[in-house]
Amino acid sequence: MAVYSRDKALMCKVFPSSLEPVVMRWFDSLKADSINSFKELTQAFCSHFVTCQRVARPLSSLLSLSMQEVETLKAYSDRYWEMFNDMEGNFDAMALDMFKLSLPTDHGLRTFLSGKSVTNMRQLMDRIEKYKRLEEYQQQGKGKDKVIS
Repeated sequence: MAVYSRDKALMCKVFPSSLEPVVMRWFDSLKADSINSFKELTQAFCSHFVTCQRVARPLSSLLSLSMQEVETLKAYSDRYWEMFNDMEGNFDAMALDMFKLSLPTDHGLRTFLSGKSVTNMRQLMDRIEKYKRLEEYQQQGKGKDKVIS
């Protein structure tokens, strides 16, 4: 971009070639003729991406999370880990308990997690993966029975 800094119109044309996919999606979403100068382009860019910075989430956001009735275990655990990873501080012990408690009371994973104590996040993730594999195996077995009968 520094090579073209004297020609503002050319900078507007060259600007997209320096963008990564997330920024490119933002750039592509701009309405035609909504930007009249490179200065406006840089202002729009800065105002959008300064406000899109990730902010550490408070513990309360994790406490308010629960698995939805129609949500798959994979979708829920992905959402849970994303939120957990956005938190600052060491809340591992509470996060371990919260994951289990945020599952519906009749969910098989909740029972599965009650069997053995989980003492760290790695163990929790391993147990979730083991449960998913068990669930998939059981579903495959049921599917085979349906095909045979």
